[in-house]
Amino acid sequence: MTKRFVAIGECMVEMAPTAEGTYSMGFAGDTLNTAWYARRMFPSKWDVSYLTAVGTDAVSDRMVAFMQDSGITTDPIQRRTDKTVGLYMIQLTNGERSFAYWRSDSAARCLAADIAHVDKVLASAHVVYFSGITIAVLPEADRTAFLAAVGRARAKGASVVFDPNLRPRLWPDVATMCVAIMDAAAVCDIALPSYEDEASYFGDKTPDDTAERYRKAGCSLVVVKNGPEEVVCVSGEGRTVVPVQPVTNVVDTTAAGDSFNAGFLAAYCDGVALEQAVQAGARLAGTVIGARGALVDRAETAA
Repeated sequence: MTKRFVAIGECMVEMAPTAEGTYSMGFAGDTLNTAWYARRMFPSKWDVSYLTAVGTDAVSDRMVAFMQDSGITTDPIQRRTDKTVGLYMIQLTNGERSFAYWRSDSAARCLAADIAHVDKVLASAHVVYFSGITIAVLPEADRTAFLAAVGRARAKGASVVFDPNLRPRLWPDVATMCVAIMDAAAVCDIALPSYEDEASYFGDKTPDDTAERYRKAGCSLVVVKNGPEEVVCVSGEGRTVVPVQPVTNVVDTTAAGDSFNAGFLAAYCDGVALEQAVQAGARLAGTVIGARGALVDRAETAA
């Protein structure tokens, strides 16, 4: 039986720096990055789908065609005649990235406007995956409706996975962001936070503090990423600490967490033991940050 992994969020046009000092155009976005890598890492018995909204213009057509060519199922994508897609530019300094965004007219902000469509898509999902950015771009009423739809899918048996991916610039203020993030965690089974962000905006003193907060919110498993440091996993079965191999040649950290999530989930959701699944995610992320851009073709050989 085919199992379905549904990623939800915003795909954008990516302008990424090249070694020659110019920029190349591609398509990326946190949950799309995870879906792209997941399609390479999941066994063939899994379908990887993407739920978003795009325009009907030429660049939107190219975006959808890119996903299809990547093996991602695009049936859930909604097309809007009144919107287009967002764009971002990566700027690199010593391997660390910063971004400039143009997304005010992004169709993805309307991905939950038709909640009946969301319910229909999620009804066939075995795994539902979304992020803090997914909910950040939604209007407040749509965000509330979206989380309710995710909760309904969970109640029907889907496993819900959430990467908080804290981006305060997308929110009115940090307090609003933190409340919304924990509201999202309350409808999830697995949380995949990054400790550096959680420490900055929630004041967590240790990765264990982060794990405990998400566990109290209702997540049955929390996997706390921490850059090159060990990964702390906490579940009802206890605490597991997984060391990761440091990467010596960091070129571009774009999509490090997104690719880790894909490698981890592809293994864990297919029955691989927790520690081995974490190591699979770390290996994939290590390959990705050794090259430029969010989507690295050679990463499919990393696991």
